[in-house]
Amino acid sequence: MAGLLFGAIVLVGLAVLSFDLDVLPAGVVFLFGGLYTLASAASYLYTTRRGKFSVWAEELQRLEGGERLLDLGCGRGAVLLMAAERLDKGRATGVDLWRVQDQSGNGDATTRANAAAEGVEDRVELVTGDLRDLPFGDDVFDVVVSSLAIHNISDGRGQAIREAHRVLRPGGLMLIADFRHTPAYEDVLRGLGVVDVRRRDAGWRFWYGGPWFSTDILEARKPS
Repeated sequence: MAGLLFGAIVLVGLAVLSFDLDVLPAGVVFLFGGLYTLASAASYLYTTRRGKFSVWAEELQRLEGGERLLDLGCGRGAVLLMAAERLDKGRATGVDLWRVQDQSGNGDATTRANAAAEGVEDRVELVTGDLRDLPFGDDVFDVVVSSLAIHNISDGRGQAIREAHRVLRPGGLMLIADFRHTPAYEDVLRGLGVVDVRRRDAGWRFWYGGPWFSTDILEARKPS
């Protein structure tokens, strides 16, 4: 976000300078670039503050209220807590290594405070763990979700997908949103025998600056 805003300011400044020096073609190019970069910054801000929440709210409408849900790389709890609000008889578990390089302010204390602020702390469990070696048994969860987390794994993203499949009960739902590597995630699931799987564009509300930085949602059902 800061980089986009800085770029827009620089380009607009170059446009003003070009017009002042009567270099009109360069001024037009710089002005167009500045406005385009400013629009990208607005897209990024919208996605961060509102768009991604709207998309996930729609995805989570399918919850019936009694499920056990696992959020992989839950961070500060954006998706985890939205899910918990719908689980009046279920439970939402978030697992993370709480690395601040992945998300600013990342920490289980922050997520617990957010859960308390949303009034869902009694439905939320937080676990410190590696997505490549989940500390849960087989076939435990009805739903497994993840939002922009698995791409942060530098080595072993496929293993994280296999672990997500392992802890998901037969017939359970998996929803993974990411802006990188989703074709590889799909290949891993198909290699595990999952045939009910599809990858789709989450749409403009999940753009981080524009369509070149869009988010895919991978939806899959574990075979019964």
